[in-house]
Amino acid sequence: MRSTDTRIVTMGGGSGQFVLLSGLRDVEQVELIAVVSMMDSGGSTGRLRDELGILPPGDVLKCILALSPQREVVRSLLLKRFQGNGRLEGHNAGNMLLTMLSSYTGSFPEGIRALAQILDVKGTILPVTVDRATLVAELTDGSHIYGERAIDVPRGTQREKIKSIFLVPHHSDDIAVYPAVLDAIASADYVILGPGDLFTSIIPNLVVPGVKQTLMETTARLYYVLNMMTKFGETHHFGARDFVETIEQWVGRTMDGVIYNTTRPREEILNRYAAQKSEYVIVDHAEDWAGSRKLCGCDLLDTGGDIVRHDSKKLAVLIQRIIENDRC
Repeated sequence: MRSTDTRIVTMGGGSGQFVLLSGLRDVEQVELIAVVSMMDSGGSTGRLRDELGILPPGDVLKCILALSPQREVVRSLLLKRFQGNGRLEGHNAGNMLLTMLSSYTGSFPEGIRALAQILDVKGTILPVTVDRATLVAELTDGSHIYGERAIDVPRGTQREKIKSIFLVPHHSDDIAVYPAVLDAIASADYVILGPGDLFTSIIPNLVVPGVKQTLMETTARLYYVLNMMTKFGETHHFGARDFVETIEQWVGRTMDGVIYNTTRPREEILNRYAAQKSEYVIVDHAEDWAGSRKLCGCDLLDTGGDIVRHDSKKLAVLIQRIIENDRC
């Protein structure tokens, strides 16, 4: 029977989804379901995928840690990297444990459930697909970039804009969505996309067959958490409107709301980002582009370091206010 708690489905990957789930974990009367991109190809995750032919565990591990009440205790342990000259060098313990559990149970989703049970995870974590695939970006000059890592970290100082994103399956003619993902979206009260890299963390979920159609048909309210900074090679020179309209093209419907930060980071931090061709994203209300979308802005900046990112608690407070009052 359907829980009376508000059902929230998050879609994304990487550190952005970790931050979002870390805050939502402590919100009362919420049922959380995290849908995770399976296209990570860098670091330990990429090596495990290439060497063992498994699904990439890295982003899933971040979600497990975010939703575990033991997060602070086990985070340093599971993220600790092996040293030495053997095959374990560079891998972290959490990725290896999740890989082992998946192998022993016979499926990646069962491995996720097993590790989630060990760590008393609050919520459900679902891979968007269990089919192995490579993320491919088509650029405006017609060239292609293969692999999430290569798309995420452009080489050189100039690159054409991304025109499209698609998936190339490894061992089959096509890619199938993990069925539980469609059920979760169809029965959700809210679907929250982002924050995270647009073309390598969020959109890879949307190009899996069936996801877009279900998002178009669901009665859930769709909210997009706007990035604070642009990223060279992906969203260079994007404004808030560009982010929103791009995500809507891939979702197939207008967002019900856009969540954004209103606090500008310190100039010395922004100068360091500028050296990487990254710019602060401003929501300009004078443009009058919101239409039917609710623009939900407040101070969401994490002031604890020199990295521009969302504060998980501030983000959770705003989302809780949206849920309780159906307004920002």
